[in-house]
Amino acid sequence: MHWYLDVLKNYAVFQGRASRQQYWMFILFNLIITIATVFLDSMVGANGILVLLYPLAVLIPSIAVAIRRLHDTDRSGWWLLIALVPLIGSIWLVVLFVFRGTEGSNQYGEDPHA
Repeated sequence: MHWYLDVLKNYAVFQGRASRQQYWMFILFNLIITIATVFLDSMVGANGILVLLYPLAVLIPSIAVAIRRLHDTDRSGWWLLIALVPLIGSIWLVVLFVFRGTEGSNQYGEDPHA
């Protein structure tokens, strides 16, 4: 849970690096919370309001952690735009997120594992 909270604490920090574990744990907690909001929304009968509000609330932190994850692989945050290429772009972006980060310092900062 602390990985999720660390990302939220660095709400709009686009500099630095994020480890694979921090990124994927944030994604996992996002998925769990999204499923919970869908369930809660259907129970309360909020007509999709909760399902809409949660993704909007975590949009900027999600972009920030994705950019920091790309920085860990020594790539610019602009690589995030490759997701705009239909199908292949999203697949390639997931592959980049799975790659191991560069060991030691790189141009974006210190190794998050150090």
